[in-house]
Amino acid sequence: MNDSENTQNAEKAENAENTEKAENTENSESAEETRSAGHDTADGSGSAAPPHERHRPWWHWRRLTGSRPRLAVTTGVAGAVIGALIGGAGVAWQTGTGPFADDRACWGAFSRDDVAALFGGKRDIETSEVPITSDRIGNEGPSGECRLRSPRGRRITVQAHRLDNWFGGSGDRWADEFLSARLTPLGGGLLGMASDTRAWLAVPDGCVGRPNPSDVPNGPTVIDLETGWTVYDDEVDTEARDELARAVVKLVNHYMADLGCTGTIADPVGEMPAPPRFLDEKKDAMCGVKGLPLPGAYQREGRGRPLVTRGDGPVRTCDRGVLFGHPGLRLMTVEDPRLAVLYDGLSRAGAKEPVKAGEGDGRGFVRDEMGMFQAECQTGPVTFLVRADDADRPGDIRTLLTRYVAAEADRIGCGPLRLTLPGGG
Repeated sequence: MNDSENTQNAEKAENAENTEKAENTENSESAEETRSAGHDTADGSGSAAPPHERHRPWWHWRRLTGSRPRLAVTTGVAGAVIGALIGGAGVAWQTGTGPFADDRACWGAFSRDDVAALFGGKRDIETSEVPITSDRIGNEGPSGECRLRSPRGRRITVQAHRLDNWFGGSGDRWADEFLSARLTPLGGGLLGMASDTRAWLAVPDGCVGRPNPSDVPNGPTVIDLETGWTVYDDEVDTEARDELARAVVKLVNHYMADLGCTGTIADPVGEMPAPPRFLDEKKDAMCGVKGLPLPGAYQREGRGRPLVTRGDGPVRTCDRGVLFGHPGLRLMTVEDPRLAVLYDGLSRAGAKEPVKAGEGDGRGFVRDEMGMFQAECQTGPVTFLVRADDADRPGDIRTLLTRYVAAEADRIGCGPLRLTLPGGG
């Protein structure tokens, strides 16, 4: 009997001890959650960003080449929201719950009708997005992505990002695709272009401010759209191009409104030139540039007709032999200083063989597959580029570079520019 009572007493003591441990553990976990919650709240509820200066944007880049005060652009988004949006956005469009309960997509810029217009009237489109956030510490600028997907396989990817001097490198995909000759300028002084598979538009400097010259060179903040593989022919679907052009303007207008900027960009379609067509070159006007003879190899071997940017815009590109979005030969003049800065780093460290011109005229280089010169013109830096996809004809690159720079500089009023190549070229 005594043994039984002892056993029962031991069991009771053990149960009481376990209960006490469980309660202590629970209290400890509760306290830790309270501390964590308080810590997250402190991090996520910082002071509001200072109000932005309100300027009415002046679109044309020639009016923006002077210095302007740099406006601080910051967008505060709690990190936890990103995961929630990524996880729930794909179904929110169809269920009417979550961030798209009001039938808005891509950061609120697109209505259901806007999305349907991009997909031939179809409304069963799924959407997901990463909110646009700003880099408060570094110098990378805003960043965000939105994806629209049709059950039939078509998709559109939208990105908001700042261009920098990595985007103008010799093999960069963005420059290859979004500065392609297949795109036409949006017109009206806008820094942007569109085709039936690509569109991009820079946020006006009047809203986000011009970069400080003392900073690391950066290009503009842009929003771009792409619909998958780019094609290379001169049969541009004008209706599809116009829809992409309108869409990218809506995206930029919405972004500017979120920043507190006044003014909106009008529908650009009426200002856009007709899409480019393949050019029948003359022997003394390669890519339609007077005074630029066609190299013998291109005359003999018939390396494809070129496609040349049509209309007055920020860039004039001549592409030929494009494969998977990458041109076999590109001759390009980047006249807008905000885009020319993309090639600043390359012009300084592109090769061991620098190109010389008059004092203060600029800098550049030449190598077997590529030549480039960044000139200091009255309107700001202008980039001249000659680039092949291989190093098989270095002599043609050297010849084309000097003649192309001279002819194009005269065309845009930046001449005369006479380059001296290393090795007596």
